[in-house]
Amino acid sequence: MTRFGIMTAPMQVGYQDIQQVWRDADDIAEIEHAWLFDHLLPIGGDPDGPMLEGWTLLSALAAQTRRLRLGLLVTSNRFRPPAMLAKIATTVDVVSGGRLDFGIGAGSRPSHPLARREYDAHGLPYHDFADSVAALGEACTVIRRLWTADEPFDFHGEHVRVTGAFGNPKPVQRPHPPIMIGGRSSALLRVVAEHADLWNIPGGGDIADVAGRSALLDRYCTEIGRDPAAITRSLHLPVSYDRPATTRDAIREAADAGFEHIVLGLNPPYPAAAARWVADEIIGRVGS
Repeated sequence: MTRFGIMTAPMQVGYQDIQQVWRDADDIAEIEHAWLFDHLLPIGGDPDGPMLEGWTLLSALAAQTRRLRLGLLVTSNRFRPPAMLAKIATTVDVVSGGRLDFGIGAGSRPSHPLARREYDAHGLPYHDFADSVAALGEACTVIRRLWTADEPFDFHGEHVRVTGAFGNPKPVQRPHPPIMIGGRSSALLRVVAEHADLWNIPGGGDIADVAGRSALLDRYCTEIGRDPAAITRSLHLPVSYDRPATTRDAIREAADAGFEHIVLGLNPPYPAAAARWVADEIIGRVGS
């Protein structure tokens, strides 16, 4: 069964507009999950336009909703130390009453100049992609231990080092919030196979390529003795307000390729009653 959600990138849009979409979506059963993304400067439109910080905004929206599962699609592991990120995520899970889906990824590639500039602008180190993928695996290990360990622990990895690490309180969800890892590279898919409950990849283009990535993930799971079916396949699809039939066709292709978790990306300016429009014009008509 396909589960549908929305993604409202907090870029080139005001807080009240996002807030309204989420509040409306919270009352619409067809929309089961809602997402923000994790950038510090715009990666589209006016490069000097407004951008809200993802985790802070997510906590505010968690406090104003009651039903939606929620998360960031996806957190950049480059922006925050893993132990700090575990604490932030726990707080959102507590605020939401146990509705967090924890999205994380390796961070943007150096080839994306609009993403790269946010590191320099915020004084953040920027390592090569191979380094960031290796760091992601260690981060997932430490974050999960902080969510589940009953006593303080040390972890001295190549990329992550903590001494006397301990998380209290624990997340509401036990053993921990579901972990979604986003990305498509072969190296990253090996991290997905080991750590993820959900895997997300951008869609809207060549579904055969996306399906090929999913098949590669299956192989990596098998190699480490994990059931590939244990990882839910998630696809982000941009919504066309002018041609909703195009979006519906993309959803059908994704479902046929085994993707049962669909995140519908909404770009501002949103149509009137955007959440209801998505439910009626996209989700409600996929089967027609």
